[in-house]
Amino acid sequence: MRNKWYWAFKYIFFGPLLRVWNRPWSEGMDNIPEQGAAIVASNHQAVMDSFFLPLLCPRQITFLAKEEYFVTPGPVGRAQAWFFTAVGQKPVARTSESAAADMLATAQRILDEGNLFGIYPEGTRSPDGRVYKGRVGMARVAMATGHPVIPVAMVGTREANPIGSWILRPRRVGMRIAKPIDPHEWARQRGLDPQDHATAREFTDALMRTLATLARRDYVDVYASDVKASLAAGQGYPQGAQPRA
Repeated sequence: MRNKWYWAFKYIFFGPLLRVWNRPWSEGMDNIPEQGAAIVASNHQAVMDSFFLPLLCPRQITFLAKEEYFVTPGPVGRAQAWFFTAVGQKPVARTSESAAADMLATAQRILDEGNLFGIYPEGTRSPDGRVYKGRVGMARVAMATGHPVIPVAMVGTREANPIGSWILRPRRVGMRIAKPIDPHEWARQRGLDPQDHATAREFTDALMRTLATLARRDYVDVYASDVKASLAAGQGYPQGAQPRA
């Protein structure tokens, strides 16, 4: 895949500025194959994760973006929709009844074309920088297709781009990339059926703990969306998600 706007933003419009402003670094980038389909699974710290990872990755990554980015009315909404479409991102309706099936079908098409499919298993940005429980969509794609999963830990992007901020701060950011995981081999070694839902759950949990280790952050076995909802309701952190003193 070679989208002209994707490469223009990366090498002409945004990329050079980001390289100077945030001095991004990477470890293990050679773990991303030079060709062939693979699933890039990352923790999610900031909106800018989707800029910094593609900036340093030598290949184009296609992420799924929430549908709201493509349908918001007004000039800003239209500009946003154009940008995400121009750089090859795919919309997904996260709350529809067919959301899971639509996501799986879209991911399958991206991978069938031999491309990199990027996904944030947490489903939303971390509310506090820790790594949260992952949704099983990533694992369902991996087990259905057999394509390798590459764990990526984003580091420092939350500090450079805090939730709610519009101005990027001059903080250094980076990423650590681990070796690819063969999902079917992972299941075979544990005597698990790749098509079993319980296998997807176990694979997701193992992947999220790997991301927490890579990011050098605590792992929280609670969905980030539940924590955000509890905090927004003024109820504090739910049981099991309280930060350590």
